[in-house]
Amino acid sequence: VRLKAAERMLPLSKARPSSLMFVLGALAPRRTFSMKVAVITGTTRTAGPPRPILGPRVSSFIQQSLQRRGNEVSVVDPLELQLPLLEKPHFAYAKSQVPEVLQGIYDTLSSADAFVAVTPEYNHAPSPALLNVLNHFGSSTFSFKPSAIVSYSAGQWGGTRAAHSLRAVLSELGCIPVSAMIHIPHAMNVLDEDGQVLQGEEERWESYVDRSLFQLEWWGEAAKAHRDQVDPFQESPAFAGDPSQRNAPR
Repeated sequence: VRLKAAERMLPLSKARPSSLMFVLGALAPRRTFSMKVAVITGTTRTAGPPRPILGPRVSSFIQQSLQRRGNEVSVVDPLELQLPLLEKPHFAYAKSQVPEVLQGIYDTLSSADAFVAVTPEYNHAPSPALLNVLNHFGSSTFSFKPSAIVSYSAGQWGGTRAAHSLRAVLSELGCIPVSAMIHIPHAMNVLDEDGQVLQGEEERWESYVDRSLFQLEWWGEAAKAHRDQVDPFQESPAFAGDPSQRNAPR
């Protein structure tokens, strides 16, 4: 990789950013696999007014952004799945008695390489619907994989307070969130009903979202490569519980 003559004699710290970007881009390894991403949506609203429903358009936007980057996307939508309020988590059922809807979500989550949690903000907190999905499963479903947080609102803050609260939940589940979060304020003025960015803003929003998704992909590929070499659950076993309450065959 060659820099311009005037820059060849400079240390990298003093080279022009454009040249550095070229050098680093040329040296960076390319992704070697298509990542499986589970997008977990956090709204169960079915109608307005006074304001339009924003969750589906934000979720669709994120799905399209992930697919544009070559990822395989599955969606866990609590409204579509009609997931009931938490009475008993997945791991507390005998294997033969796990409800079908719960087993389907588990299969989607456990096969994913990474997660994206999409949430509105309720009283400075993540949505109850999203937390209800997460709380149905133990950390072994999510551990040793990265996550990203997407928040949105009809107002000016973009759900930032909910997003910061969600960090602690995802960290406890073992799917450490990447540092770059995605916040979408005034979402009805950013995205149309199909999740398309309104005309004239496409490049700005693509650049903003891609920063977070790159981090997710980077950590996702690194984590998968290491999981393929070392079983993390052997190295870091979970606490043993009563077998009758932890998916024991019956």
